[in-house]
Amino acid sequence: MQRFENAREAALALRPDDPVYCFRPQVLKDDARRFMAMFPGKTAYAVKTNGEQLVLKALAEAGVSAFDVASPAEFAAVRTVAPDAEMLYMHPVKAQSHIRLALEDYSIRVIAIDHEDEITKLTRVVRALDIDPGSMTVFVRIQTKGSAAYELSKKFGAGPAAAVELLDRLARTGFKVGICFHVGSQIEDPDTYERALASADWVRNRSGVTLAALDVGGGFPAEYGRDPNSRKPEMPSLDELMARLRDDISEWGFDDVPLVAEPGRVIVARAFSLIVRVLMRKGRRLYINDGIWASLSDSWTGKITLPARFIPDPAIRSRNGDAENIVPFKVCGATCDSVDILSRPFWLPETVDTGDWIEIGHIGAYSLSLRTRFNGFYPDDFVEVTTPFEEGEAPQGFASLETMAD
Repeated sequence: MQRFENAREAALALRPDDPVYCFRPQVLKDDARRFMAMFPGKTAYAVKTNGEQLVLKALAEAGVSAFDVASPAEFAAVRTVAPDAEMLYMHPVKAQSHIRLALEDYSIRVIAIDHEDEITKLTRVVRALDIDPGSMTVFVRIQTKGSAAYELSKKFGAGPAAAVELLDRLARTGFKVGICFHVGSQIEDPDTYERALASADWVRNRSGVTLAALDVGGGFPAEYGRDPNSRKPEMPSLDELMARLRDDISEWGFDDVPLVAEPGRVIVARAFSLIVRVLMRKGRRLYINDGIWASLSDSWTGKITLPARFIPDPAIRSRNGDAENIVPFKVCGATCDSVDILSRPFWLPETVDTGDWIEIGHIGAYSLSLRTRFNGFYPDDFVEVTTPFEEGEAPQGFASLETMAD
């Protein structure tokens, strides 16, 4: 992998017509270690967020020794780079053959359920393999309601009364039991964890079982750009959020229970940026070589404000407009699908033109995981960059500048 100081250096050296991912391994390691230092329990990185081998390898080197996995492909990916790592199979609904593979071939002993049918599948496999139920920890996922960019309570989670019954059934069968929840991706309300902990306490008090662990899931917000038109209050910093979470854990009496977290975005978001090229400018529209079917699905939903930095092509000698005038551009993706248009504009110098590049920051979470091969486009070029995105020239895109909000 070629190495550059920053994305501008990479763009001018490579002059790429295809998107290029700028990977910052030291940023990734620093953010992982920061989270682990603040969370009072086990950190299990959520592989779904970004399961690239270079990411998993860097995390293992940073000291991450547990991974939240959801499929056989994720089992294999983790085992390849971290043979001794612990894997937590936290997907609530699984094929019975996948459960057997997890238990038999990968020796996974931590698993999540949210329905009695899942207990039946699990028990069937455990008995067939003659595994001691007491060697396993089974988490019951409970429903929670919070405020997050991506709500995750509509698909998974047992209601409180049902969760009590599931815990009792598991305990009677001989499993060690825990409670888990997931408050959503990129939370937008700092009270979200407190409400989830209150629900977990209600379930615990009525089940009468001793908890082996409590898994608080993910949702820890990553840093992105700031939309000046947004009326949502700013979230507290990660330090402040973690302090509140530790206080809430103590207040609800879980400070003596082993804790687990499944962070994703907050660890990997800042580790990647993306260099895209302007294929064409039509008035105030920019057509770029990436889009919602590749790296920018977050920009389609409009849930996330991604910062972007202009990288002018020095081969363009003559430009129209004022380089100091930052204006909004509608951004269209590379595919022939008319839906492939970003929900939010890029704020860029009005001199931007066909052939220029744009660096889009903080795209490490889900951008790579959700890219498709639609229309034959599939960005897969990587370079290593040493300078963190925030330490470069101030980004203009998506109203990231403080002056844009004034």
